[in-house]
Amino acid sequence: MVNYLDKKCWICGKEETMPFKCRFCGKTFCSGHRLPEQHACEGLEQLKQDGFYNKSSRQGNNVTDDIFKDAIKNTAKYAAKSAAKGIGRNISYSMKNSPSMAIIYLCIFSFILQIVIPGYEQFFRMVPANIVTQPWTLVTHMFIHADFMHIFFNMLVLFFFGPELERRAGKKIFLYVYFTAGLVAAIAYSLTSSAPHIPVVGASGAIMGIFAALAIIAPEIKVYLYFIPMRITHALILFALFDFALLGSNDMIAHTAHLSGIFVGLLMGSRIKRAQARYRSYEDIYNRR
Repeated sequence: MVNYLDKKCWICGKEETMPFKCRFCGKTFCSGHRLPEQHACEGLEQLKQDGFYNKSSRQGNNVTDDIFKDAIKNTAKYAAKSAAKGIGRNISYSMKNSPSMAIIYLCIFSFILQIVIPGYEQFFRMVPANIVTQPWTLVTHMFIHADFMHIFFNMLVLFFFGPELERRAGKKIFLYVYFTAGLVAAIAYSLTSSAPHIPVVGASGAIMGIFAALAIIAPEIKVYLYFIPMRITHALILFALFDFALLGSNDMIAHTAHLSGIFVGLLMGSRIKRAQARYRSYEDIYNRR
């Protein structure tokens, strides 16, 4: 609860959002009566009588400067709190209304935990040889990333194309495609990996599933691949050819997972497109009646 009397000036009774509290008498004043000499400060007078206050102009200026410094500090604190609350509200709203943004924020939060908590990454990353004893890593590895550039590019792709799939197919369908592609990619990589004891992290398989599904549903979308404009279907073909060409290259990239995610995305995108076509045909028949 807030005591609104604490916000009223002791001299004129004016109420302000950011009132000034006198450092000498402890009372609250408006901007017009904030200086000690403007409200006949009793506390300052007492200090003068006790010999703790120098009447020279230099000391007077120091007192005024301190008051202004306190005012600036209070204003800065209020602005910082307001900004933090605004950011918090925006994040909460985004997470509630967009699964893509929720995943992005969770991945960023998880990346921070990787840095500050020892053993966090080791517990949640996926080791193909251990998925029987650590089955949760089939999901949690999608929220772990190797370094800043890894999470940056993954989240950048998800930021641009995730909401597009949500808008065209629905939020539930997006989640279904994302996690199905991610799980299949993880299992496929575990079954085909020549180094089953090397950890795997990242949401690339799931994101490639989203990209592939969107390419089927909305092939007219244009993307920029290394600043070259092209249709999303052409970009997907290039990604697939790149991963296929580097299979077995031991370059520390899970190309099998990428290709598996693309395969799942293509299948699910085809199903979604057929379902949408049936729905539109039923809607046309209904409207003709």
